[in-house]
Amino acid sequence: MCLAVPAQVIALRPGDAALVDLGGVRKEISLALVDGVAVGDYVIVHVGFALQTLDRDEAARTLALFAALDEAHAVREADA
Repeated sequence: MCLAVPAQVIALRPGDAALVDLGGVRKEISLALVDGVAVGDYVIVHVGFALQTLDRDEAARTLALFAALDEAHAVREADA
């Protein structure tokens, strides 16, 4: 199973690199597969590569779904 996560670009680095924020975790990724990415944009990241950009609304919806899943998992673990 593969999981690609929305991340916000917080800095552009030399070459095709960028620093992104993944829910508070900062990670350097490659932008080699996408064009025209700017600071503040959201990208879908998988194994260190941005696969595509996405708009803020879609990123917010996806991140909210991940948060809801995390909360549901925490409740389930507490009940076990």
